[in-house]
This record gives sequence, structure tokens and C-alpha cells, in this order.
Amino acid sequence: MNAASWFCLGLPLAATVAITLAGTRVSRRGAAYLSTLTTAGAFVAAIVVFVKLLDQSPKHRGALTTSWTWLSAGKYHFGLTLLNDQLSVMMMLIVTGVGSLIIAYSIGYMDGEDEERRFFAYMSLFVFSMLLLVQTANLLLLLAGWGMVGLSSYLLIGFYQERASAIAAAKKAFVMNAFGDATMAIALFLLIEHTGHLDFHGAFANAPVGGTVATLIALGLLGGAVAKSAQFPLHTWLPDAMEGPTPVSALIHAATMVTAGVYLIVRTHPLFENAPHIEDLAAGLGAGTLLMAGLIALVQTDIKRVIAYSTMSQIGYMFVGAAGGAYANGMFHLMTHAFFKALLFLAAGIIIHALTGEQDIRRMGGLGRRMPHTRTAFLIGSLALVGIPPFAGFFSKDSIIAALLNRGTFGVILAFCMLIGAFLTGVYTFRLYFIVFHGDESDFAREHLHKPHGRLEGPFSMVSTVTVLAGLSVVGGFVQFAPFWHPLSDWLAPIAKPFAEASNKQELVASVCAVVFGIAGIAVAHSLYVAKSSTLPKALGILKHKFYFDEIYDWVFYKPAVLLAQGLGRFFERPVVAGSIREVTVGFGEGSTAVGRVQNGLVRSYALALASGVAVLAVVFLVTR
Repeated sequence: MNAASWFCLGLPLAATVAITLAGTRVSRRGAAYLSTLTTAGAFVAAIVVFVKLLDQSPKHRGALTTSWTWLSAGKYHFGLTLLNDQLSVMMMLIVTGVGSLIIAYSIGYMDGEDEERRFFAYMSLFVFSMLLLVQTANLLLLLAGWGMVGLSSYLLIGFYQERASAIAAAKKAFVMNAFGDATMAIALFLLIEHTGHLDFHGAFANAPVGGTVATLIALGLLGGAVAKSAQFPLHTWLPDAMEGPTPVSALIHAATMVTAGVYLIVRTHPLFENAPHIEDLAAGLGAGTLLMAGLIALVQTDIKRVIAYSTMSQIGYMFVGAAGGAYANGMFHLMTHAFFKALLFLAAGIIIHALTGEQDIRRMGGLGRRMPHTRTAFLIGSLALVGIPPFAGFFSKDSIIAALLNRGTFGVILAFCMLIGAFLTGVYTFRLYFIVFHGDESDFAREHLHKPHGRLEGPFSMVSTVTVLAGLSVVGGFVQFAPFWHPLSDWLAPIAKPFAEASNKQELVASVCAVVFGIAGIAVAHSLYVAKSSTLPKALGILKHKFYFDEIYDWVFYKPAVLLAQGLGRFFERPVVAGSIREVTVGFGEGSTAVGRVQNGLVRSYALALASGVAVLAVVFLVTR
């Protein structure tokens, strides 16, 4: 099991190193196959770890494996140690399983790009970084993986280096995530000061309970989780991340980066339970984000941005579940979301690929007849996203709502917010589906869909992976169906025992209400975009401007920073720093000129200087004596 764990972590890193060192000696297609096969190999290794854990008793599932001590600082020694337990192996399976499908899809999608080798090296690095984050056994290595995920996202979002918008989006993602990295680092400083440990067991067992320190530790961790998972108020980077290639969007949104915050809350749940007010804050931020993102998605016209805002909304559900004490339910939704969100992004990628890069849904329409396989896959993903039975989202989303009904008044408020979110999900998801696939074929689509019918929906690598994800989006939810069977909750209970559990009646009420709200949203979308019996209100400027968060941040942070930099440049750097350098330069120049005049080459001048020096020394000696 330990060997398999190291193979799982090491294979994507090996692919990154091999592609980088080989350079042009490896073909573009060879780099693609190497990245895909190593990630698939990591998935096989994760399966081996899972099977080995199954053989152990539930209370003793878990093993540490250390390669060497990678950092020593005084009495503190941090080993390169991996943890094989129920939570880590679940994340390993999701990251490598869905990740390998996305990278395999990229073989066809990125075919012909000038920088294919660089792309696949970055993708493997991304998978390695996420695996390091979820497999590590201490918070210091987790922070290292956390930072590497941020670096990898920066590289992939800005992959198209010739586009200014892509570079700006990459910098935006990096800066906002760096803020979360800083709050996490502060939390780790507090932990090591008050507990002397950063390994999970030692930190959790010795962490302060209640009080200011416990609150600050949980708040610092929450800052990192909010930034990485694009929750309010550090959410504005996620829609701009759509500047990267579509497979990058799928990898960031489905299997890796944005799920890291949910994993962090579940992994460090003892620290959050020591600060219940921060738990409530995290749940409230998740509920607020899912409503805000759902509203903004109603008016987006970029196909990838609509799906991006749906990701932000669904991560909000997971935050509510994880911070509300329904740990297994939150992780269950993380798993099913990986299936149907990757499906939606990759199906959208097929459309973008066929339309030569077009992403504006206003230039699409009537694509269902020309792209029937993509239409079916997109419909499956949409139904799973809304939570319509028997698709995957129904089983995972409703269980979160049900668990919150058992948390008093605040839990009922959160559950109601999630029901409103289900309604909004039905509206914006099927608005997208109806606009893209129904109605008459647009002039733009008719002009660009000129390939033979069999080639419209992309090469085998794209169609086959979308088909697999569609199948997972149909059957993936049957892993757990509370209250009838709950193997996933039983699997995670030994390390993340929930304190919010629903009764059978609450499960039924939540399921019925969520489905009704979701169907109502679909009906509204049908009325607006198919029957066209009504239209959206015109006064939606605030949604089109995304609640003006970018403008607010621009005025609060960017413009003052620019003015400060300009002021320092004008009144300090040029007159003081540059002026002092100029004066020093002039002084040295004049001094060297004077010394040059003295060096005239005459022996009598040198003798005079030497004699004068001896005389001065003699006078100094006599005076001081």
C-alpha cells in the first residue's frame, strides 16, 4: 500500500520532469500520451491503496509512510510523509480518475497547438501538486502542495501567453490565492507556537479549544479555503480563469483546485470545531456564494463562464455541508460534482472546438440536430447539476440540505438558501442548454459547422471521455442513497464523524423540495427560452456587472496602490533614491578624475607625496604621544 501511494504521487511528477527535459526530442503526441498514461497509472495505484485499506478494520484504516526528513528547524523535524486513510484515498481516486479523463480528452482538443509539450507538462504538474496536497500527513507539506496548486493554475490559466487577457487572469488568480496562502501560513505559525506540532494528529490533539487563538487558527485556514475554492469575497478570479484552454477549466473546476478548500475544511475539522463561530461563518459564506453565483450566471453569455459560476455555486453547497458538520455529504457532492462538471466543461469544449473557438452562446443555437451526442451528454450533465433523479447530483445535493434541517434555525435558513439555489440552478443551466441546442440553427453555426457529420463532435479521445463522464454522471450517485444505504458515510465516519445528521423524514422533505425547486427552475427556463412566453427583466445591470465586485476591488485596492506607487516614484524614488545615486556617481567620477591628475608619471611627484605622508605620520605620532 505504501509503495502504491508513492507511485500515485510520483508518476505525474515523473511525466512533468521527462517532458521538460526531453524538450523537442519527444513529439507533441508523445508528450500527450506520457501525461495521460502516467496519470492513469496514478489512478491504478490509488485503486491499489483503496483495496488495501478495505482489507483493514474500519478503526485501523490508515498508515503513514516517510521517505526522509525534508526540513529541520531546531527541535522541529518535518518528514516527507504521506498519509493513507479514507479521506486521502477518496481524493486520490477523484483527482487521478477524473484528471486522467480530462488529460486524455486534451489529446484531441490540443492537437495542433504550438505548445502542446508545455501544456501537458503543466497538466501533470497540476495533478502532482493536488496529490501532494491531499496525500500529505502534515500541514506544512499541505501548504507546500497548496502553493504549488496555485502556481500550476497560474501557468495553465495564462497558457496563451500572447493574449493580454489570459496573462491578466493568471495574475489575478495568483494574487487572490496568495492572500489565502498568507492567512494559512499565519494559522500554521499559531499552531506550531501553541501546540508544537504541524502533523495532523499532534496538531488536532493539542490545539486550543475556544478563545481567540482557536478562532484565529480556524479563520486563517478558512481564508485559504475561501481563496482556493473561489468563495465570497475572494471569488472574482474564477470566471476570469476561463481564459485558459477548456481542459484546464475542467481540471480546475471539477477535480482539483476549487475542491481543495472543501478538503481542507473536512481534513482539519477538529480545528474548526474548536471555533464554532468560524464554522458558522464558513457555512454562511457558502450559502451566500451559491446564491450570488446563481444570480450572476443568469445573464452570462460566455458558455464557459456560465459553467464557471455554476462551479462557484456548487462549491458553496459543499462549504455548507462541510462547515455544517455533514462531512461525508459534502465530500459526496464533491465526488459527484467532479463527474458532471467535468462532463459539462468537456461537452462545451466539443462545441467550442467545432465552432473554431467561439464561446458566445448568442452566436450558437440549434446545435442539437448537428451534434446529437454532445447534446445528450450536455443534457445528462445539466440534469445531474440541477439534481433531478436518478442523476448523480440528486443523491449528493439533497443529502446536504437534509442534514442542515437538523441544525436549528440557522440550519433551516441555510437549507432554504440551498433550495433557492436549486431553483436558480435549474434556470441558468437550462437557459444555457435551450439557447445552445434548441431553436433554429444560427447563421454563425451554419457557416462554421461545415465538416462531415461524423467529425463535428471531435476525435475519439474527446468523444470517448465525454461518454465515460456521462455514464458516471448517471450512475455515480448510487454510491450512496440515504437513508437506504450509506457506505460513503460509513467509510469516512472514523476520521470525520458528522455532528449534523438527518432523519428519514428530513431526507424525504429535502429531496421532494429540492426536486420541485429544480423542476420549477427548468420550467421557467423553458418559458423564457423555448416557449418565449415571457422575458427576463431588463433591470439586470447589477448582475451583468457581477454585483460590481471587480469595480469595488479596483477602487479599494488597485487604484490606491497605483496612486501610492506613482507618488513614491515622484516624491521619493526620483529625488531621494535616484538623486542620491546620482550624487554618489558624480562624486566618484570627480574623485577618480582628481586621482587621475595626480597620477602624472613623474618620479618627483611620487617622492613628494611619499615624503609628505611620512611627515604627516611623524607629526601625528609626536602629537598623540
